[in-house]
Amino acid sequence: MNAGKKYKNFRSFYPYYLTEHADAKNRMLHFCGTLLFLGCLVAGIITGKWWLFVLIPVVGYGFAWAGHYFIERNRPATFTYPLYSLASDFVRFWHIITGQIDSRLKAAKGTI
Repeated sequence: MNAGKKYKNFRSFYPYYLTEHADAKNRMLHFCGTLLFLGCLVAGIITGKWWLFVLIPVVGYGFAWAGHYFIERNRPATFTYPLYSLASDFVRFWHIITGQIDSRLKAAKGTI
């Protein structure tokens, strides 16, 4: 993390967040974790099997932290900016689905 930088809003944080997920393999692990997170959430609501909600942080953070530890070799931003990081994960998920991730990452690298 940029040690001296303090992010006061999501708009300034998101470019930093993207650069911490520069490796496509890490982004794919995050994508899988978010997809499983959403799957557990929807399945838990529809089926009424509330134990599925217990899996949400395990799959969501498990995949993400593995990507940071084994691939990016950096500290997850969620430890310092938990709400911005959670929101960024869903925005990045959308950018991957809509094919915008490469252009967003390129733009982010120019701002950091």
